[in-house]
Parts: sequence; C-alpha cells; structure tokens
Amino acid sequence: MRFNWQRLRSWEGLLLLLLIIVVIINVILSPFYLNLGNQINLFQLSIEKIIVALAMAFVIINAEIDLSVASVMGLSACVLAYLFDQGYSMGVAIFAALLSGVLCGAFNGFWIAYVRLPSLVVTLAGLIGYRGAARILVEDRSIGEFPDWFDALGQQPLVGPIPVAIIIFFVLLIISAVVLQRSMFGRYVYVIGNSLDVARFSGVNVKRVKMTLFIISGTTAALAGLLLAARLGAVRGNTAEGFELDIITMVLLGGVSIFGGTGSLTGVALAIILILNLRNGMSLANITGNTQTGVIGALLILSVLVPNWTQIINARLKRRQFQRTQVQEGG
Repeated sequence: MRFNWQRLRSWEGLLLLLLIIVVIINVILSPFYLNLGNQINLFQLSIEKIIVALAMAFVIINAEIDLSVASVMGLSACVLAYLFDQGYSMGVAIFAALLSGVLCGAFNGFWIAYVRLPSLVVTLAGLIGYRGAARILVEDRSIGEFPDWFDALGQQPLVGPIPVAIIIFFVLLIISAVVLQRSMFGRYVYVIGNSLDVARFSGVNVKRVKMTLFIISGTTAALAGLLLAARLGAVRGNTAEGFELDIITMVLLGGVSIFGGTGSLTGVALAIILILNLRNGMSLANITGNTQTGVIGALLILSVLVPNWTQIINARLKRRQFQRTQVQEGG
C-alpha cells in the first residue's frame, strides 16, 4: 500500500499526530507498553474486529452500511459450535460456518441491490435476526472443547510469536488496498459512492457491485467469527455482541465519509492502530471496559462531526475569500 505523504496535511495527518500522542502517553503510563508481547496482544484482542473493518470500509465508501456484521460473526461461530456438538467433523462445521456468512451477505445484498431497500434498515433487521438464529442454535449453553489444532489457530503463534489471525489481517490489508486503489472494481466502489446516477449512466453494473460487497462483508464476518471461536475456545449465543460499534468507528475515524465516495485504507489503518493503542493504554491504566466503550462511542461521534465541521469552515473561508476578491476588483 503506497503511502501518500501529501495526505499528512489532511485527516490522515491528524490521525498520525493523535497516534504519536497516544503512544507517548502509553509509554509514560506503563513500562510494559513497548514490550513485544504487549504489542502482539494489542492486535490479538481485537483482531477479529479489524479484519471485518477492512470489508466495512468498502461498504461505507460505497455509501452503504452493514450493521449486521457482529451478528454474522456470532451466527457463524454458533453454526460451527452447533454442528461440532452434533457430531459433525470440524471440516464440515467450518465449511457450513463460512457458508452461513456468504448466505447472510447475499440475503442482505439482494434486498439492498435488487429491491433497493435502505441498507440501514436491511442490516439492522439482520443484526436482530442473525443474532436470534445464533441464540436458537446454542440456546443458553457454552459449547467448546474444539480440537486442539482449531484452538491453536486463535491461541498459538504461527511465525515466531505472531498468531495466524494477525498474519491473515495483514494479508487481507494488502489485498484490500490493491483492490480498492488499483482495480476497476475499486473504482466502481468509489464512483457508486459518489453518485449512484452517474455510475448507472456510465454503464457500471451497480447491482452486481453492491451484491458483491455485501457477500464479501458477510464472508469476512464469518471468517472473523471462526477466528474468534478459536481464540476464545468456546462459543455462546452472545459471541461478538456489540462489535459493530468498534468496527464502524474504525472506518469512520479513518476518514471514510458516512455518505460514501471518499476515504482510503491508509486512513482506516491509522484509525485501527490508534483505537487499538487507545484501548491498550486505557487497559494498562486500569480504566474499566464501560469507560473504554464510552470513549470509543465519543470517537464515533467526533469522526462524523469533525469532517463536516471542517467542510463548513473551509466553505466559509472560500466564500469570504471570494467576497474579498470581488470587493477588491470592484474597488
């Protein structure tokens, strides 16, 4: 992913500055912060969220939203646990869990792309419905005792001290950056997000692009759900509940407009690292989980408000500059 240093003067520059400040504060607060184990743990505890955030970036740039991702994560984990508990092989259970993500994404995509229902409404219904299906499958039980090799995927290092999930994230980050910034599909995502009508008049198959995006979102969420099940070693009906807040915050804080059409994975990557460091620092400072969630919620609000304020201020400055120029010319 090529870094554009010109963007340091904009939103990415602000994120980088905030990240440096947070890192300095964390170093001061705890002597253990820079420890290699803590840095790996920093990613490991939220790795499933940041994997899904990559797919969410595509969806929001396309001027849509997927509120159902956390429920899809929970459903895929519950499908895995249910089938394994019923005596099916782990291979069959994994395949079915991933398939459930594909089907959830396709279901969302059909109503949004072909029936043209608002993605906010469709995925909100999915958030409720998929979570309900997950609870039906496992009821109030906690299902675990998965094979050692499966638990190792989420708990044991693969390359040196680095777990497989972190490797998957960085591979997906590179692939996502190439697709979004260098491929025709990525251009279509931006064009549709900027103007649906322009995209249609330009011959872009809007329905296919949107359908593909939601299938990718559902499949990525299912993969994250499997990794979460492997890391936790057990699955309950409320697995991944509430994760959508952090995921959407990472994307919006990264400079992706909630209205679509703008944003980059550079900004999203910086926002991910910022939030992970912020949470890590608060944990090292013994700040409670509820307070951490409140801080992340505040960041979500600011990530929407600040860009709008910036646009308003810039528009006013340009208008004043234009008025001054007109006065000078008239004088």
